[in-house]
Amino acid sequence: MIVSSQNPVKTSQIALAMVWLTFVIYAFFLAPPDQPEITFNLIKNLSVGNWEGINPLIISLFNLMGIWPLIYCCVIFADGQGQKNPAWLFAIASFAVGAFAILPYLVWRKPNPEFSGVPNLFIRIWDSKFTAIVLMVGAIVLVFYGITQGDWRDFIYQWQNSRFIHVMSLDFCLLSVLFPALLGDDIARRGNQAPTWLWLVTLIPLFGPLLYLCVRSPLCDRA
Repeated sequence: MIVSSQNPVKTSQIALAMVWLTFVIYAFFLAPPDQPEITFNLIKNLSVGNWEGINPLIISLFNLMGIWPLIYCCVIFADGQGQKNPAWLFAIASFAVGAFAILPYLVWRKPNPEFSGVPNLFIRIWDSKFTAIVLMVGAIVLVFYGITQGDWRDFIYQWQNSRFIHVMSLDFCLLSVLFPALLGDDIARRGNQAPTWLWLVTLIPLFGPLLYLCVRSPLCDRA
């Protein structure tokens, strides 16, 4: 592959591409065997709210995987301004495939520490603390429900025997690990520098990124 000297491929991009490839190979070839009919019915019931007989831990995890794309939307839509590849495409895809869509965006994106112009209504909605607080409350409710009502023994069994549950769990963990990759530029777009403690906080799965969204400064207008 010939790489232009003006757009060198960074080590971090190569590493992220390798993570994506490894995740794809593992999910499709090394994870526990798939049971298509059972998986389809489970996803259908989870999606329409027909939760009777389903482990609350699985219900909680499935819905938290809907929270994660919203967390990334709060960062990606501003980051996507000026990017060659449309951020909205990856954001929408992440609702269906999670990190399988976020990782390619991280591989192809360019550093973007500034936001040009005045944020429009769409960007302001995703940038608002109200949105972040709503997501935080939703996550707290789901985690509390799953932990207090769930059957851990059944969940472990499902994790060991169901590809859907297994990969979804790994997807959750991977989305937690990947978020700091967008943190530096997001903080810079707000005219701030990231203190060490903030980087450490965002490493806390789920609630770290949510806490950051709740306390971050507004975007700096550069008309």
